[in-house]
Amino acid sequence: MSFNNKVIWITGASSGIGKHLAIECSNLNAKLILSSRNLDSLKAVKALCKNPDNIKLITLDLENYTTLETKVTEAISCYGSIDILVNNGGISQRSLAKETSVEVDKRIMDINYLGTIALTKALLPHFIKQQNGHFVVTTSIVGKIGTPLRSSYAASKHALHGFFDSLRAETHKDNIAVTLVCPGFVNTNISLNALTGNGKAQNKMDTATKNGIAPERFAQLMAKAIYKKKQEVYIAGFKEKLGVYTKRFFPKLLSKMIRKLSVT
Repeated sequence: MSFNNKVIWITGASSGIGKHLAIECSNLNAKLILSSRNLDSLKAVKALCKNPDNIKLITLDLENYTTLETKVTEAISCYGSIDILVNNGGISQRSLAKETSVEVDKRIMDINYLGTIALTKALLPHFIKQQNGHFVVTTSIVGKIGTPLRSSYAASKHALHGFFDSLRAETHKDNIAVTLVCPGFVNTNISLNALTGNGKAQNKMDTATKNGIAPERFAQLMAKAIYKKKQEVYIAGFKEKLGVYTKRFFPKLLSKMIRKLSVT
């Protein structure tokens, strides 16, 4: 497996899944464009990669989604074309729906959904023109089944599934692929940075997240799914995967199971 001469643009690349996917794709000889809000963190990731000379850095903020067209122009100019966009940037949530302000709901939707689709739409004409391209989206198992304390986060991830399933059908004739990657628990800082009901970060590591898949291993499996152009893949533990299939075939049973999860 190799990404020789493939240009891969990864958002949310300064930490967690994005960081380790960048390292893995560099090991597989990809040319990379790495993006996040934090330039210093991106430089640190670049220094960890196998081929730092084949890595460009572009800062962007998905929340400011009206500015992303200029970022696409900048990204294309790095190598002259882009083959794969990995929409990985986003933010999570840890709060009850009744305690979550609408402002927090909006912020999560702005970052996770509107930022992602704005960047995708801005790059789409480039993919259509070259009659080739691949959109990869980091969603979540929670994009398939809603669980307590994640109502807004689940909504944003469900929305991504709806948009990209439609986009896949619309752009098949243009040789454009769409891969939806659904993580379960991965040992990253996602729960530390998750928004609470008032918009402040949780600043606490969830036990399930701490015990999740190692990000290095996750990145290996994600890179494999990208290489194979999988339409949808669940990279998760047994219980999370079981939840997806239980929802599909025994939805009432899953509802009972979900109600037993802790909401404190």
